Amino acid sequence: MQNTLLPERVKELHQLINQYNHQYYVLDEPTVPDAEYDRLMKELIQIEKENPALKTIDSPSQKVGGEALKAFTQVTHQIPMLSLDNVFSKEEWDAFVKRIVDRIHQNDFKLCAEPKLDGLAVSLRYEKGVLVQAATRGDGSVGENITENVRTIKCIPLTLTGEEYPDVLEVRGEVFMPKASFEKLNENAIKKGEKTFANPRNAAAGSLRQLDSKITSKRNLAFYAYGLGFVGNMIENANGEVTTVENTEWLVNSHHQRLCQVKALGLPMCPEVQLLDGSDDCEAFYQHILSSRESLSYEIDGTVLKVDDIELQQKLGFVAKAPRWAMAYKFPAQEELTILEDVEFQVGRTGAITPVARLKPVFVGGVTVSNATLHNQDEIERLGIKINDTVIIRRAGDVIPQIVSVVADKRPDNATDIVFPNSCPVCDSAVLKAEGEAVLRCTGGLFCGAQRKEAIKHFASRKAIDVDGLGDKLVEQLVDEKLIATPADLFRLTELSVSTMERMGQKSASNLINGLEKARVTTLPKFIYSLGIREVGETTASNLAQHFLTFDAIKSASEEELQNVPDVGVIVAKNIINFFKQAHNVEVVNDLETIMSWPEIKVLAADEQPLLDQTFVLTGTLSQMGRNEAKSALQSLGAKVSGSVSAKTHYLVAGEKAGSKLTKAQGLGVEVLTEDDLISLLNTHGAL
Repeated sequence: MQNTLLPERVKELHQLINQYNHQYYVLDEPTVPDAEYDRLMKELIQIEKENPALKTIDSPSQKVGGEALKAFTQVTHQIPMLSLDNVFSKEEWDAFVKRIVDRIHQNDFKLCAEPKLDGLAVSLRYEKGVLVQAATRGDGSVGENITENVRTIKCIPLTLTGEEYPDVLEVRGEVFMPKASFEKLNENAIKKGEKTFANPRNAAAGSLRQLDSKITSKRNLAFYAYGLGFVGNMIENANGEVTTVENTEWLVNSHHQRLCQVKALGLPMCPEVQLLDGSDDCEAFYQHILSSRESLSYEIDGTVLKVDDIELQQKLGFVAKAPRWAMAYKFPAQEELTILEDVEFQVGRTGAITPVARLKPVFVGGVTVSNATLHNQDEIERLGIKINDTVIIRRAGDVIPQIVSVVADKRPDNATDIVFPNSCPVCDSAVLKAEGEAVLRCTGGLFCGAQRKEAIKHFASRKAIDVDGLGDKLVEQLVDEKLIATPADLFRLTELSVSTMERMGQKSASNLINGLEKARVTTLPKFIYSLGIREVGETTASNLAQHFLTFDAIKSASEEELQNVPDVGVIVAKNIINFFKQAHNVEVVNDLETIMSWPEIKVLAADEQPLLDQTFVLTGTLSQMGRNEAKSALQSLGAKVSGSVSAKTHYLVAGEKAGSKLTKAQGLGVEVLTEDDLISLLNTHGAL
């Protein structure tokens, strides 16, 4: 073959291999044997090896894996990837439907029904029809860049088929490992004496997070699309700068039809997906999929039901991090019988004493379970459970091990009652149960060894005073070696005392001491949160600080005064009062006050708040200051900081990689500020 003909042959190989991939993975109608497919792929790889200039990012050869990465980079989702709420019974499902009907004031709406795949949610971004980025869901806002690994998944096209698609198309779906691939993977692992995976989901997760994409390519992962993210067009201005704007013309007003659009572009769609005429059909679909569960080629743990009409979806909106228009209708958790061999009592950070069931190990829901929480004494009495009983264990929602019931007929003669301790199993202090609570608590406070470790871990955590270099294991080691007994003792550590500890060198010791020195100066809200007062989280701590302004005022506040603070009710107020009633707590707090400091909270009068009644929205990455810092500075000037753009928004602050909020703001004519503009504004008003 002459070199002048190679580009045409490469193009032909691309078309043939992509066509065969589409027939095999999307249409499930292969037209050539595997040997022919392998021959074509081998020919393409050989040509590209001898002619590197002919190798492109959308070449089918990319599915065999490339160079190993050193680490995964982060990806900010242009539109957040939301999770789903769950229901576990028909009654809960009916309640969900009723909430929809009450909101949209109509009973006749279609639903798109899908099996709930037991895999990992990923986002695929195509630009000009070429796969340029793949990312995990992560926390919903930021995920990991797994593009190189996703390229190796045979059913995911590197180039979209057809001609009509937007410049930017983000397809969302589930990556999973088929049952046959999972069984083969574990069989090979056993032969090699390697560790096996507990279930296909773990195997898929482990495969996707390989830094070496060649390993991923051998795991035979699969993908089904379940929705869309950002869809838009690219616009180039006179300066050659490219921006993306939302494309609404390409989109249809049906979730099911959108999946069909995606399928037509070469991406696989789960064959079990159905469009239901109404909510009455959902139970039948649920029962059908449940009865088919074992025969499916992939693992599922329920069904997903979504309002099909996109306009209705938008009308229903979202709650927290989940849509109001979709719900996962989960299957009953898998259950097994086992023996309750013993009950131990663990002491938590707040002194809560929790009974933990020690079980005869049993394989259930894809994992081996040997422990389960019994919650409290009321739960034990409800179950009527005794040590040595045969119990039904269930992984509630296929996640949390739970004892469902006792098999009374199997109770042996040596069954014994579960007796709660009269004193703390760690420090031997008295225990008590507060009025109206089911939880037994140790009164030892910071003197209790179990609470001491957890209290110090919480005190030093990132959201509290944030001590760099002080991890949980180091806290435990410092307590065990009696170098610290309270949070205040952290600031008395020296490089010498720390460096003599096992696995601690001079550099690590120096880093820790420097981190502690830096942590001496904090903020009042962080200090309040760091104390670990029951039910006083970050928001409540901030509200307390803003209301009382000084720590002394909080300590001396009455229960009635505390209840005047937003987010503080009767229970939280009592917890705060009780915390400062305990002498050992006051002793530690007083000690900390002599060591630590925080800037005075500035409060301006209404006429001194230049941004009063102005609404700001922050989007994108701020490189010169943190998002929380910017938010606090704006609020100190009277501004309201919102999470969404609307016609009432006065300013949008757009950092790097600003996404849909910027597009919406521009469409509404909202004034857009850069980060430099924001800093200039804050400096002008003395907020920085």
